Amino acid sequence: MTDYLTYAKSGVDIDANDVMVERIRSSVQSTYGPRVIDIHGGFAGLFRLDYDEKLFKKNYKNPVLAACTDGVGTKMLVARDMKKFDTVGFDLVAMNVNDMLVMGAEPLFFLDYLAVNKLEPAKVAEIVESVSAACRLANCALIGGETAEMPDIYKKEDFDMAGFAVGVVEKNKIINGSNVKNGDIILGLASSGLHSNGYALARHICFKKLGLKVNQKMDEFGGKSIGEALLAPTKIYVRPIIKLLSQYKTKHVIHGMAHITGGGLPGNVPRVLPPKCDAVLDKSSWKKEPIFDFLQENGPVEEEEMFRVFNMGIGYVLIVAPDFAASVAKKLRSFGETVYKIGAIRRGTGNVIIK
Repeated sequence: MTDYLTYAKSGVDIDANDVMVERIRSSVQSTYGPRVIDIHGGFAGLFRLDYDEKLFKKNYKNPVLAACTDGVGTKMLVARDMKKFDTVGFDLVAMNVNDMLVMGAEPLFFLDYLAVNKLEPAKVAEIVESVSAACRLANCALIGGETAEMPDIYKKEDFDMAGFAVGVVEKNKIINGSNVKNGDIILGLASSGLHSNGYALARHICFKKLGLKVNQKMDEFGGKSIGEALLAPTKIYVRPIIKLLSQYKTKHVIHGMAHITGGGLPGNVPRVLPPKCDAVLDKSSWKKEPIFDFLQENGPVEEEEMFRVFNMGIGYVLIVAPDFAASVAKKLRSFGETVYKIGAIRRGTGNVIIK
């Protein structure tokens, strides 16, 4: 009797994919708004942009699409070792929607790509459900995705993720830093921890140098494990920022914004600075999560390097007209954000100066 080969025998299980798709269907559909056209089994996600119905809150007069793509990086290795997959979806969505947000763009829809060694429906469903929950928090629809089972590329238990987001902003309301000027006030929104950057260094310190186990409880983190501290999900700033911008429909009081990711404050704030302005920051003006001091002390890592690698407690920055800084901060606090006045814009050469 001939022993026929099958796709499953070579390491790819089509049936497991079908089971996974059914498991995530309701979670994905929970992100749909009235703009999504849901076609069961469709080969692409469909999303309405131009419309006239009173069903929608607003029409865009001169819409500009904004698009971002990003991943989670080696933070996934911590999730793998913890066998905890209900937070990485927030990281994936946040790294994309927070980026487009700095332009004043409202996220519309999101797509995810997940590559695995072996497709385990329960594990993949947990990951995708966290992506769906994050999309709901970001007010965007998860309209498509791909799960690839590639045993010849990924080792057992390994996986990788990428995300793709599309948003929209009115052309005359694009925020690009061109209005930033001397005297503007810099506000910082607190991060929830490392977010999704610097994990190669963080993992080296925690697991290679110190020899910690991911489930090891730490007094420094209030009894949480080092794995839990490292897996704190990236904050999604969409709702408070979009709500804030909607309250200044005619006045352009937000002159620039920056999402603090790889490169930290010194690498990201200059992206919205005019060439003749510096951002002068007071590092004593905000509090940061214990994970930052833990890594700096146990590296040890020089402070300058810490600021280049990590967000150091500030996940998002707004550069605001001085007469409106207090009211903007008050509004953001009323939306639930922790807000610090962290510095000001001064004449300079386009750099960040941290004192």
